[in-house]
Order: sequence, then structure tokens, then C-alpha cells
Amino acid sequence: MGAVLSNRMAARLSDVDPIHWATPIALALVVFIIYTVDRLLDVRKDDTSRQPLTLRHQFHRQHATLLWRIVGVATALTLVLVFFLPVSVVKFGIVLGGICAAYVGAVFRLPARHPALLLKEPLVAVLYTAGIWGSVWVQRPAVSRIEMAECLMFMGIAFQNLVLFAVMEQYENQSDQAMFSLATHWGQDRCDTILRWLTFGIVAVGFSLCFLTDDRFAQRSALMLGLMSLTLYGIQRYPAYFLRNERYRWLGDGVFWMPALVL
Repeated sequence: MGAVLSNRMAARLSDVDPIHWATPIALALVVFIIYTVDRLLDVRKDDTSRQPLTLRHQFHRQHATLLWRIVGVATALTLVLVFFLPVSVVKFGIVLGGICAAYVGAVFRLPARHPALLLKEPLVAVLYTAGIWGSVWVQRPAVSRIEMAECLMFMGIAFQNLVLFAVMEQYENQSDQAMFSLATHWGQDRCDTILRWLTFGIVAVGFSLCFLTDDRFAQRSALMLGLMSLTLYGIQRYPAYFLRNERYRWLGDGVFWMPALVL
């Protein structure tokens, strides 16, 4: 739902109206497929490692057979929707889908602490943003600088979300078996500094865009993106509170529902 709502905001900002009805459905299915397959492959990988399983990984292991079947159904539905999508979206999806498949396959094959895994957070942020904004942009002849700026803001928020989650996971598991990520590589203090400046940059760009465009929706969406980043920063500031019952996951991923407030 977060991907769909973010995609709707990008579509309205880009004046692609109406967005093809199959686009958000296909996007939702593909995001679900990639996320679920990534977790299911993680579970298989963990069978031969000593890394502790998170609650979501335990869920995927417990219901692996059912989840693989659901992924199969979702894949079949996506393939059917391909015949209804605009040609430009199909071509874009083939390229992006190939990159995502290569990424998931590579992550599954790499050893647990391979240096290439440090690219996970920035690469996932880029791919997620590309799917949401790119599927809109390929349906129009040109893209404005305001759209590009807000796309970069969104990418920064996606990266902020991923690094924040890695930091919170490190708080949850302080042992040497903590999952290898930018958080474990950089350290919590460095991550805290980077996330703080990232928030400042996103909010500053959001306010600046309000003075650089007369488009009221572009102004509202820029401010909303700034609020999304500030929400993530709030989680970062009070880790003890948001670690309880994994609140940081609910609110951290919930920020991608916030575009609904301006639609």
C-alpha cells in the first residue's frame, strides 16, 4: 500500500492522468513478490548459518510453503496484467525486473558478511524509487526539475528508512551475530550523524521547492516528503520507545502511507 500511495503521488505530480489502472496493481504485486521472495531466500540461507532469526524471518520460515504458493499466484496475476499495461511500462518493467531478480539472486548466493552486501541499503532505495517514479515517468514525454527533485527526496527517505531499520536491528541484537549491514559497518554514531544530516537536507529541499514552484500540489507533496523524513528522524531520536513491540517497523514503513494525506 505504501508503494501504491507513493506511486499515486508521483503520478499526480507528473500530470499522468489518468494513470493506467493496471499500473498500481502490478506495482503492489511486484513489491510483495520481491519482498517475500527475499525473506524466503533469507530463511533458506539461515538454515546453514548461525545468525539468529528475526520475528519476520521466523514468520516466513513457519509459513514458507503457503507463502511460496501465494508468490506463485501473485506472479501469475502480474503476468496477466502485463498484457494490459502500456508498452512503455512493460519495457521499463522488464529492465527493472531483471535488475531486481539479479540482486535477489546475488544476495542469496553471497556469504553472510560479504562486502558487496553493504550496497544493499542504497541499491534497494534506488530500485524501490525507480519502480514507483519510473513507471510514471515512462508514460510522459518529459520530466520537470521539480519532479526530479522530489524523486531524489523520496529516494533519500527510502535510504533513510533502510539504514534506520538496520540501526534499530542492531539495537535489538547487540551480539556479534547482528546482521551485516551499513549500520554494523559504519557504527551507530556515524549512522546517527548521516541520518541527521540526511533529514536536514530533505527538509531543506522540501521548503526550497515551495518557493521555486507555483504548483500547489508540488508544494504540498514537497512538504509531505519533508514530514516523512522528520517522522523517521523522530524514531531515530527515541529508539527505546520505538523498539518496544517493533513499533519502529509499523511507523517506519507507515511513512510511505503518508502521501495519502495530499492525494
